[in-house]
Amino acid sequence: MIAIRKANDRFHTEIAWLDSWHTFSFGDHFDRNFMSFRSLRVINDDIIGAGQGFGMHPHRDMEIVTYMLDGELAHRDSMGNGATIRPGVIQRMSAGRGLMHAEANASQTESCRLLQIWIMPESQALEPTYEDRAFPDLDSGNLVLICSHEGRDGSMKINQDASMYACRLPSGQAQTLEISEGRFAWVQVADGEIALNGESIARGDGAAVSFETVLTFEAGTDSEFLVFDLA
Repeated sequence: MIAIRKANDRFHTEIAWLDSWHTFSFGDHFDRNFMSFRSLRVINDDIIGAGQGFGMHPHRDMEIVTYMLDGELAHRDSMGNGATIRPGVIQRMSAGRGLMHAEANASQTESCRLLQIWIMPESQALEPTYEDRAFPDLDSGNLVLICSHEGRDGSMKINQDASMYACRLPSGQAQTLEISEGRFAWVQVADGEIALNGESIARGDGAAVSFETVLTFEAGTDSEFLVFDLA
């Protein structure tokens, strides 16, 4: 079963420097029917204006993944980390028992776009950790495992029984992913248009997948999307 959440049905926050679309309830936006999907709590599609960003603020007990689509994002945190994140580099934070961080557009002239993802952890009050890593295989046209519970196959480790794949799929090409019996998936299209088991989904659309053991992705245009394999 595939339930599609269309891009324009998402919650929307727009202020002077931020244009953000929320797949699930976030901030002032609340709908008990769209609080989360399994352990996946947040997918925010953010466009941040030049030189703007989120000042230092706290998080705790959340696995946070930043997936850059355009531009550059400058990161700093209370653990002493600082980095500039670009497309192809994935950022992961385990907020654990608490940390502070700030994220800002590194450009003074161009906007940047990113997906910020929150996954609820399996345990609370863990040691906070930070990591960013380049994944050059994202340009291979394959599904690339970027986060997993065990950190398998060169992915980054997260504290939840979940696997996160990214794919940049050229027009006319296809990929498949097997989902184990009893597990679920969420597919989020960042750009382009794909057919998911024959169902058309495009930029900004998401799809909750239940009781399917094989997912087929066919690109109608050059496309970029994420897949979450969830318990």
